[in-house]
Amino acid sequence: MKKNRMWLGVMSTALVVLLAACGSKGGSADKGQTVTRMEGDVIATMDPALATDVISGQAMTNAYAGLYRFQGKKLTPDMAASMAKVSKDQKTYTFTLRKNAKWSDGSRVTAKDFQYGWQRAVDPATKGQYAYIFSGIENANDIMAGKKKPSTLGAKALSDTKFQVKLDTPMPYFEKMITLQVFDPVKKSAVDKYGDKFGTKSSTLVFNGPYKLNNWNGSDNTWTFTKNNGYWNKKNVKISSIKNQVVKENSTALNLFQDGKLDDVVVSGDAASQMKKNAAYNTVFENSTFYLEMNQNKNKLFRSQKVRQAFSQAINRENFIKKVLGNGSQPVSTVVPAKMFYNDKGQDFATQADKSVKQYRQYDLKNAQKLFAEGMKEEGLTNASFTILTDDTDAAKSTVEYLQNAFSKLATGNLKLNIKTQTVPFKTRLQLSTDHKFDMVVSAWSADFPDAISFLDLFTTGNDYNRGQWTNAEYDKLIKASKTTDVTNKTKRWNDLEQAAQILAKDEGVIAIYQRGSAHLTKTSLKGMTMGPGGMFNFVGATNK
Repeated sequence: MKKNRMWLGVMSTALVVLLAACGSKGGSADKGQTVTRMEGDVIATMDPALATDVISGQAMTNAYAGLYRFQGKKLTPDMAASMAKVSKDQKTYTFTLRKNAKWSDGSRVTAKDFQYGWQRAVDPATKGQYAYIFSGIENANDIMAGKKKPSTLGAKALSDTKFQVKLDTPMPYFEKMITLQVFDPVKKSAVDKYGDKFGTKSSTLVFNGPYKLNNWNGSDNTWTFTKNNGYWNKKNVKISSIKNQVVKENSTALNLFQDGKLDDVVVSGDAASQMKKNAAYNTVFENSTFYLEMNQNKNKLFRSQKVRQAFSQAINRENFIKKVLGNGSQPVSTVVPAKMFYNDKGQDFATQADKSVKQYRQYDLKNAQKLFAEGMKEEGLTNASFTILTDDTDAAKSTVEYLQNAFSKLATGNLKLNIKTQTVPFKTRLQLSTDHKFDMVVSAWSADFPDAISFLDLFTTGNDYNRGQWTNAEYDKLIKASKTTDVTNKTKRWNDLEQAAQILAKDEGVIAIYQRGSAHLTKTSLKGMTMGPGGMFNFVGATNK
C-alpha cells in the first residue's frame, strides 16, 4: 500500500498536514465533525492482499488497523499494545495485541487474524502483487516460489494476543514496513464466506480501524466512512464522517470548493496558478515520484539505451512543472524522493545519489536528437511509433500532451516518430500496466516506508511492479546484497543502494521525472491531520469544527 507506497494516480488526493494557516470562505456548511474530500478515482479494492494504489491505501488506512500506525513521522502501536519485543539478533519480533481490539461485528481481533492475513497475502494462489515485500520473513521466498506451504511462513500466533515474526536476516526497516496495508489482519470467516467477492464491496467486509466503509459497491464515485465505535482508540476519533467524491477536472474541483461542497481539493495547472495568492492555497511535498516505464518486450524501440536516454534529455522538467503542474513538484534524477531517507551523517540519499547522474536528467534537445538517431540506427529503425498510456484526469492529460510534444522533436533527417496518447480511468491503467499491455506508461510510486529500498526493489528482475520488464544483473546483485549480506552494515547497505539507484538512472530503466508536490485548497477549520511517510493521512485526532 503506503505506498504508502502505493501506485499513484496522477490526481490521487492528499489532505494537508498544516491546515491552520489556510483561510477561505469555501468549505462544507456542515457544523458537525464531517470532512468532505476529493479523490482522483474510484477505490480499486478493499482487499489488503490485492491493493496496489494510493486511493485504496488511504481507504484502508481509514478502515483497517495494523500492528502499528504512523502519527506523522512517529511510529506508534495500533493493534499492538506496545512496540514489539525484539531479539538480540534482530531476527525475531514478538507483538502483544490489545485485549480490547475488536472487529466491527463485535468479535475480537486476535493474533490468528494477522497470521491468516499474512499467510494469505504471500500465498501464490492469492496473486497479490505485494507478496514480494514479505521476502526476508522466514520461508516467504520458498512459499512464493511454490516450494513450501503458506502455513510455514515465519509469522505465527502464539496465543490470542501474542504474534511472533521470524526473519531470515535482520531488516532495519521491518517495523516501518509493516504499516503497509498488506500486513493488516484479515478475518478468515469473511474470506471463506465471500470468496473472490471479498473486498469488492462493503457488505463483504468487517473493519478494525477508526472508520467503517458504508454502502460501497466497488465502482461508486462517492463513498462515506463513519466512525467505528469498536475501535480501541475511538475516544480520539473526533471526525465522525469522511465523505469522498471522485473529481477529475480542475475546474470542477475549484468550483466544488468555492461552492462549499468540498473541504479539501487538489488542483494543478491553471487552477493552481490562479489560486496561489488565495489564503486557502497550500502545497504538500510528498514521498512519491513520477516516472516513465517503457515496455521493452513489446516495443523494440525501447531496447536501446541511447533511445531511452534521448527521451529523458528531451524533457525540460523545470519547464514542465512550471507550465503544466504548477503545484510545488520538484525535478528528480533518481526514483528515490528527496528529504525521505538519511544516513547517520544526516546526508540525504537522493542528493548523494543524484551527484553522478544529474547529467542524464538535464534538458539537452540537441544531444537527445543525436542519441535518438544513434539508437535508431543500432536497432535498424528509421520509422518508429508508440503510445503513451496515462489516467483520464486533467493533470494526466496535460502531462502526456507535453511529453508527446517534447518527444516529437527527437526525430530528425529521414527518421520518423509517431506518438499517440491513451487516457483511461485509473483502475484501467493499473490493470493494463499489470498485464504489460502498453508501450510507455506514466507511473508513480509512493513510499511504503521511508527507505530507498521501497523504491529500488521495484525494478529488480521479475518484480511484479517492474512493468517495463527492465533487467540488469548488477542492479539485482546490489539490491540483494543490501537486503542480505550487507543489511546490518549501514555504510555498505547505503553504498549498495546508492550504486543501484545510479545504475537505474544511467541505463534509464525507468525515466524519473518529478517528485510530487500537491497543491490544495483547504478549509480553515480542518486541524490535526498528519501525513505518514507513505502519503497516507491519519484522521485519528483530527477535527473539523
